[in-house]
Amino acid sequence: MVTRGKSINLYLMDGVASGRIKCTLANWTGVAYKLPRTELDKCKGRDDLSQTGVYFLFGTSDLTGENVVYIGQAGVRKNGEGILYRLQEHKRNPDKEYWTEAVVFTTSNNSFGPTEISYLENRFTNLALAAKRYIVKNGNDPSPGNITEEKESELEEFIDYSKIVMGTLGHRVFESLTEIKQPIGINCNMEMESDGFLLHLKRKSRKSGKTIEAECKQTTEGFVVLKGSRIELNDSDSIPPGIKESRQKAKINGDGILQEDVLFKSPSYAAAFVIGGHANGLTEWKTADGKTLKELENNETPI
Repeated sequence: MVTRGKSINLYLMDGVASGRIKCTLANWTGVAYKLPRTELDKCKGRDDLSQTGVYFLFGTSDLTGENVVYIGQAGVRKNGEGILYRLQEHKRNPDKEYWTEAVVFTTSNNSFGPTEISYLENRFTNLALAAKRYIVKNGNDPSPGNITEEKESELEEFIDYSKIVMGTLGHRVFESLTEIKQPIGINCNMEMESDGFLLHLKRKSRKSGKTIEAECKQTTEGFVVLKGSRIELNDSDSIPPGIKESRQKAKINGDGILQEDVLFKSPSYAAAFVIGGHANGLTEWKTADGKTLKELENNETPI
């Protein structure tokens, strides 16, 4: 099936990109808001933010520097308050100091009820957990509730549009590091997967005497060294400081096996991470049939 373009409308409510943003999508009843924590008071009196909806609180962990998210639902209170009131409660909560902005999903026709937001909260939470981009701060797994198959189909379509909007607003909370499709223009015979192709790095380490063997996937964000790769544990004296720090933070077991996917902006940084020292990623990373990344890029054919 052909993937078609989407028309998205972003309204800068304060006239600046760092302020409040309202987002709508053609042929979608949903409405999304990106709200800085410091600007919540400016939203008072907005009818659509007094409705029922689902929200995301985004921030960074002070301890690890990792991205964190809390996902919740907000129903309309007896006092007529909904989403915005719930966000203001979180702002006053000392246990939720980590978040700096919220993303809210509601509808233009106020069609969400308790069943809908429970289902959406459950699905959004599990999608975020599966993607492993953010540390999900939810303490409990929210209940999906009981819905008909017709309603499930309707809500899944809402989720599909929400994924597009969330990425547009700058948070890839639903996308795993390796989910991005194969880069355009690469036509060589490669080891293909449903979401791209694999590059390999294999060499005998002079430092440890062990065989280093890693796999990497190129995405639109950069190069992802894949979980399960065997990494050199010893650093060279000339290792770049940034790579040394990345190796210290990464989850690598005592046998040198990488326990998570790790993203780098360049192939050389990805190779240096694996080797523990300076490396030329264009020649180190190769396809299963031995073509280097440099050869692939030189032979790219525009599509």
